[in-house]
Amino acid sequence: MYSILIIEDDKSIAELERDYLEINGFKCEIAQRGTTGLEKALANDYDLLIVDIMLPGMDGFEVITELRKKKQTPVIFLSAKNSDIDKIRGLGLGADDYMTKPFSPNELVARVKAHISRHEILTRGGGDIISVRSLIIDKDAHKVSVGGKEITMTAKEYDLLVFLAEHPNRTFSKDLLFDRIWGMDAVGDVSTVTVHIQRVRDKINLNGEKFIETVWGVGYRFA
Repeated sequence: MYSILIIEDDKSIAELERDYLEINGFKCEIAQRGTTGLEKALANDYDLLIVDIMLPGMDGFEVITELRKKKQTPVIFLSAKNSDIDKIRGLGLGADDYMTKPFSPNELVARVKAHISRHEILTRGGGDIISVRSLIIDKDAHKVSVGGKEITMTAKEYDLLVFLAEHPNRTFSKDLLFDRIWGMDAVGDVSTVTVHIQRVRDKINLNGEKFIETVWGVGYRFA
């Protein structure tokens, strides 16, 4: 039975979440303070966390910041804060999903099931995964992680990394990469390839490892 920790200070909302999840076969616990929730999350092996942002003691952003230092448990933010800035911040800190209140309990259950399934594929193997040293690309979940830390990427950064990783030790020119990733009718020029390569490198070279090499005068290759 999968276990879920709900970190929510509104008792009625927390109980609603719990009831729907338990009907669908999940085991749930509730914490009404951010500090208490973090303690529980670090002390136990939950399969997923549902976290509000506005919490007493420690807000949801602080909870996930501390959690990600030690664990990669899937996290869904469920909050009344619905601005794009809050969503971007939450996802940037390592949340797997962001839902706003009021919410559909059935949709919440569906998302919980999806994220647990994706996390299992990533951690237990299977599915369409590229694994090179500390780098893992889960194509099914459209996620990238290095050393267990999930990396946030734009669509083009992701596409560029996947294309190179699927063709290891082959050198591709900037023109060819621009054609493959951006398309022949794209607006711009090949210099954008250089910019995106550097962005990808900055994001994945976290442990001193180098995944994308420059072949001077020719292009780039995934080593």
